[in-house]
Amino acid sequence: MRKLKNSELDRLTVNGFKEAKKTPIIIILDNVRSLNNIGSIFRTSDAFLIEKIYLCGITATPPHKDIHKTALGSTDTVAWEYIENTTDLIKTLKLKDVKICAIEQAENATMLSDFKPEQNSTYALVFGNEVKGVNQDVVNACDAVIEIPQFGTKHSLNIAISCGVVIWDMHCKLIAE
Repeated sequence: MRKLKNSELDRLTVNGFKEAKKTPIIIILDNVRSLNNIGSIFRTSDAFLIEKIYLCGITATPPHKDIHKTALGSTDTVAWEYIENTTDLIKTLKLKDVKICAIEQAENATMLSDFKPEQNSTYALVFGNEVKGVNQDVVNACDAVIEIPQFGTKHSLNIAISCGVVIWDMHCKLIAE
């Protein structure tokens, strides 16, 4: 096997990305502190043609050199918007029939491996602060809570890793028909 060169990857242009059919997933970042995590989430969202990212609360916004360092230009492709209050955003999205899921460890959470998204629906996935997680008021406003199964001694994953795991899983379940 030979590794492919970048020129052989047949990647979309910025305009091609903007015109492409998107995966019906929206990402909501609720008070995320790390600029590198934000940039990584932009990059993962670009890779899976995510509809939009909402940056809420203390979550920083582009342009910023530390976001750019890990986003590698994906802040120019993925649609994004800053909304100060996450619960207000959730109320607005629910009016548009978007299903809202917090990614968190909570009572009665559905394990990601067991979560079955409805076809032809749009999902907003809420990821929280690196230390405190998704704010409880935000969890209360969500339609569901999804938990990533973990089997080792640690009880948490880096938010950018969590986002990648959940986006991949949801992409497979929503698109692989």
